[in-house]
Amino acid sequence: MVYLDHNATTPIDERVLAVMLPFLEGYYGNPSGLYRLARLARTAIDNAREQVAALVDASASEIVFTSGGTEANNMVLASLTPKAALAISAVEHPSITEPALRLQSQGHQLSVIDVDSNGLITPAAIDRLLENPPELVSIMLANNETGVIQQLEDYIEPLISRGIQVHTDAVQALAKIPVSFKNLKVHMMSLSSHKIYGPKGCGALVVSKDYPLKPILLGGGQEQNRRSGTENVAAIVGFGKAAELAKAELNERSAYLLSLRKRLETELKTIKGIEIFAEQANRLPNTLQIGINGVDGEMLLMQLDQKGIAVSSGSACASGGKQPSPVLLAMAVDKIKANSAIRISLGKNNTEADSLQFIKVLKNLLHQE
Repeated sequence: MVYLDHNATTPIDERVLAVMLPFLEGYYGNPSGLYRLARLARTAIDNAREQVAALVDASASEIVFTSGGTEANNMVLASLTPKAALAISAVEHPSITEPALRLQSQGHQLSVIDVDSNGLITPAAIDRLLENPPELVSIMLANNETGVIQQLEDYIEPLISRGIQVHTDAVQALAKIPVSFKNLKVHMMSLSSHKIYGPKGCGALVVSKDYPLKPILLGGGQEQNRRSGTENVAAIVGFGKAAELAKAELNERSAYLLSLRKRLETELKTIKGIEIFAEQANRLPNTLQIGINGVDGEMLLMQLDQKGIAVSSGSACASGGKQPSPVLLAMAVDKIKANSAIRISLGKNNTEADSLQFIKVLKNLLHQE
């Protein structure tokens, strides 16, 4: 199979698996215990916390391990004070939009920050938002479908100077572009392990020291009383190793993925009726989303699968329906073109041969050989 859906999930790096295995076999102690077996687990978690913090330029004390990016995002919105207003961008992941809509149904005022045709938030949209400042703003750093990178540094200062708490979902940006919690100056940042060649079921919320995070899981007080529950030690250890490798290999990986993406885009442009969404925007080096005239995206996805090519039609967390992508609709893409969309997301183990095989199969299915 030619796997081109790395924004949905990545395979576990063999070096990550190697450090996980001891904690799935012999080192099974509960890290809250006081005996040696437990202390080994606690030390491993502390080391992983340092590794994840180093990747995002944060302090270890600011890392709260979670079950993944979805939980981290939900924790953020759950910390709103009663009836407080919030704002989210129009291109957020469902793990932000769905809890935001629930909060709206419970009496919170919800504002949606518009984007332009490239999926970018405009200065005018920020100006409108500041006319009635919310308590919390959530804006993703890089979009999971189009790969568009928001220029957060351009409007963070106006937001925080008005006392607004700012969160960014950095799940897709992590390990693809440099990410600095310190330099972005946000109050919270969501991360996920399985997007960076680590295990599923593990992520983190980076929380500034002075932010009054409200836990959604209560119990034994793990994670500095911010997220109770016995830690998934093996997964956390794996996340830490994946973060360490990502930091060491970031520049090499990004340059390689960008070269693959550019070659793929060149080949795609030889196919009639193809549009690369947000082509002119600054995007993740591994991601491109295309629309094809007269094609049903989900049908094409299934046909590609039958030919041994794995791609997606958008967010893996919102699949299974025939509704067009809310991200593309927010970018003013018409519904018919949005329904034709497929997303290609490259990984560090992909080759140019993979890209050329995809192009060959796609042309065959579109009868453009």
